Amino acid sequence: MKNLAHAVILINLLARAAVPAAEPTVMVEHKAAADAEAGFVFQRIGRPAINDAAAQARFELVAGQRDPNGGALEVLQDGKAAGAEDQPAANFFFNAGTAGGRILVDLGRAVEIKQINSYSWHPRNRGPQVYSLYASTGKASGFNPKPAADTDPEQCGWEPLARVDTRPKTGEYGGQYAVSVGNGDGVLGAWQYLLFVVKRTSDTDHFGHTFFTEIDVIDAHGPALEYAAPPARREGVESYEIEGGKYRFTLDVSETPDLADWARQQIAPMVREWYPKLIQMLPSEGFAPPRRFSIVFSKDMQGVAATSGTRIRCAADWLRKNLKGEAKGAIFHELVHVVQQYGSAPRSANASRPPGWLTEGLTDYLRFYVFEPETKGAEISPRNAARARYDGSYRVTANFLNWASQKYDRELVKKLNAAIREGRYNEDLWKKLTGKTVQELGDEWKAGLVPKTAE
Repeated sequence: MKNLAHAVILINLLARAAVPAAEPTVMVEHKAAADAEAGFVFQRIGRPAINDAAAQARFELVAGQRDPNGGALEVLQDGKAAGAEDQPAANFFFNAGTAGGRILVDLGRAVEIKQINSYSWHPRNRGPQVYSLYASTGKASGFNPKPAADTDPEQCGWEPLARVDTRPKTGEYGGQYAVSVGNGDGVLGAWQYLLFVVKRTSDTDHFGHTFFTEIDVIDAHGPALEYAAPPARREGVESYEIEGGKYRFTLDVSETPDLADWARQQIAPMVREWYPKLIQMLPSEGFAPPRRFSIVFSKDMQGVAATSGTRIRCAADWLRKNLKGEAKGAIFHELVHVVQQYGSAPRSANASRPPGWLTEGLTDYLRFYVFEPETKGAEISPRNAARARYDGSYRVTANFLNWASQKYDRELVKKLNAAIREGRYNEDLWKKLTGKTVQELGDEWKAGLVPKTAE
């Protein structure tokens, strides 16, 4: 596959199994986010199956909390797998702020297992897999099928099988991962129970939980494996390259064919021109911008537009009403969010998550003072000046940031962005950069704003 960032890693592990023929191995295959596609097609690890031994097994959460934004445990055994890189409902993942958890798989009987495969997909640090795998026949003395988080499985009838950690030592965490615990052409062992002890992929990101989309258990004597049909390519989905293929994006107007020409003529050229510019405007140490992202026009979406990770969704009804007005600028605003990637930023001990008003204000600053300054969209009218606040978000905060940049530091926006993305942001940063607290800056900005607009 063209430009395939593909790694195949074999890791020999010290492990014990009930009936081992040799030491188990862990095979890992990784497709970078820019190359991942629906279907989970890898070179050496098979696709998620719909009739493996886990399809009829009982999955149970014995420690930890499921994130309510994700799918239930059943998504791990349906053979469908996620069809996009940031599709929470198609994945199981643990709740934000928790350390991880434990998943029990009861096959219902002892099965001679050939392979145990797990699959995940996410554009950032929720892609890699970190877990320890245990197995049991259930017949050991003192066997506990549901060991609590503080209980060592080896002390209650479980055999350690493998330790999995697919986090790359260098490069991007995002993309598709397939893991296969196997024994070459032999049998791993005969077990009824499997226990996945799952850990977070990041010690500093409370949201760093893997998006698991499938767990398969391959019976050495089971039927030939069957697979869900890969999703058909839809009409109205077009792919574009930026800078000769360094970056790529898809433009999906499959639900809104009446907007196809406008999207091709207005949005695609804008994205190809401005995505590299935004990357240059918003640098930070060690940051690698997403190499692949998508823009989807949704016929049922309410509101204006929203970005989740590397997926921009736009409300078609609102776009139709604003094609000659703010539609293009609104999509530019979301494109800035793709470059920001603040959701995956690590945080140091004394740092805090950036407030929403600042994230949106930085985005609208770039929209109204860099991309389309001629619209004067962030100007504050005399009628609104008295109630304007520096933390009013969006275009109001954009006005404040423009004032502060011009008066105190021309690179203020660039420095704020770097601090947020590098996990260094807190309110003390304002005084360090300007000599004043953000509240003092806000008061000064507003004091100058009211007389100016009153003239």
